[in-house]
Amino acid sequence: MATATFNGRVIAESDDTTFVEGNHYFPLDSLDRSVTTETDRHTSCPWKGVASYLTIEVDGAVAENAAWFYPEPKDGAEQVANRVAFYPAVTVTD
Repeated sequence: MATATFNGRVIAESDDTTFVEGNHYFPLDSLDRSVTTETDRHTSCPWKGVASYLTIEVDGAVAENAAWFYPEPKDGAEQVANRVAFYPAVTVTD
């Protein structure tokens, strides 16, 4: 079971993560959306597509743009569809 923790709180947990480019991608439905806010940030990956970002806030601690997901991944990147990954501000253990 992989777990994502921020500021001492589990924000995602799943035994169905996908490991891509050094990152665990958790199912979006495993993410506690009550601690996230979608931001205006977007980046582009040549093979995965356009990423959208989430800021995480737990008990006053904020990690801006600390999670990302691909709402419409490119063909060939289906393994990241409906999944979210995290920057190092979030601790991921498996």
